[in-house]
Amino acid sequence: MREDINKVVLAYSGGLDTSVILKWLQQNYGCEVVTFTADLGQGEELEPARAKAEMMGVKPEHIFIDDLREEFVSDYVFPMMRANALYEGLYLLGTSIARPLIAKRQIEIAREVGADAVSHGATGKGNDQVRFELGYYALAPDIKVIAPWREWDLTSRTKLIEFAEAHQIPVSKDKRGEAPFSTDANLLHTSSEGLVLEDPWAEVPDYVYSRTLSPEDAPDASESITIDFERGDPVAVNGEGLSPASLLARLNDLGRTHGIGRLDLVENRFVGMKSRGMYETPGGTILHLAHRAIEQLTLDRGAAHLKDELAPRYAELLYNGFWFSPEREMLQAAIDHSQTKVAGTVRLKLYKGGVHVTGRKSPYSLYSEKVVTFEDDQGAYDQRDAAGFIKLQALRLRLLGRRDR
Repeated sequence: MREDINKVVLAYSGGLDTSVILKWLQQNYGCEVVTFTADLGQGEELEPARAKAEMMGVKPEHIFIDDLREEFVSDYVFPMMRANALYEGLYLLGTSIARPLIAKRQIEIAREVGADAVSHGATGKGNDQVRFELGYYALAPDIKVIAPWREWDLTSRTKLIEFAEAHQIPVSKDKRGEAPFSTDANLLHTSSEGLVLEDPWAEVPDYVYSRTLSPEDAPDASESITIDFERGDPVAVNGEGLSPASLLARLNDLGRTHGIGRLDLVENRFVGMKSRGMYETPGGTILHLAHRAIEQLTLDRGAAHLKDELAPRYAELLYNGFWFSPEREMLQAAIDHSQTKVAGTVRLKLYKGGVHVTGRKSPYSLYSEKVVTFEDDQGAYDQRDAAGFIKLQALRLRLLGRRDR
């Protein structure tokens, strides 16, 4: 017995899957559907989604297409970058970080239009179903959630196309053949997975890459750039102040040109299985290394090492969908406190897939040439102090050694 749903807000891309979901919701729940399409910088024209939704009976006032690029970068990507978060040591979390913003805006729209349910197009095998729904429930504990992939019997692309054709839903030519892989894109990254990528021994075909030049085809000359930081966030590239979204787009362009940011990864999904995916994160890769470089100058050792302990936990929370959890917010508060004097300029060299830090400077630098120099430090550091320091550090080891000998 299906729940009585009057109005549902659907996360809608305008593609085959979510268009079929739109019609399926209308048919199976007999409810009014409100569509929400988020512009997160995926690089696609989104207005066709409006026309398609209207054609399928959605009222014009119930079609939401929102440009969320600045909010996405300033309120989600940058806080994550301040944490130096990498899932399983490698993945820059480009898909994971987009889901909480989409969920938040869906709930806002649901309240605005008086909807009693929300819906998404994530499958029952992946992480996104968890990320969306944990976001929904954190922000609206009593909201009803409809996940068609866990309910319907449309278990193949062929069945989706047959359903679309039976209900006069336009199907683009590239969807009629078996798709060679699936993609997700936003301003931070593009991810590709499935089908031709499912064998972890098989090399990723060249045609999968959409966001970066091959490092072999990148320019033979390196390019040097600078990134300026304030309170842990980038604010300028090559001395030019830019908004958060514009800055990330600029770094994406630089990374694309130099073949930067490709990652072939076998990861552990939250639902329990391993999956193989290919990620392209050109600007994010540059930004991650630049941020670590400015922290090298400005963070005290204790704070820096504690941050490195917290980063994997933060990344796992984000990957698993707990952006709105109290523990993520607690970690964020600690991380943001550490960033108050993370400011200055980093110089990097971009070359054939590589990002190399070549210099960093900061008005808050803790680096002292006077103390560290191999030349005469004029008493800034008394080397004789090291003897007592070492003996105290060695005391327990010496006691252990004497006992065990």
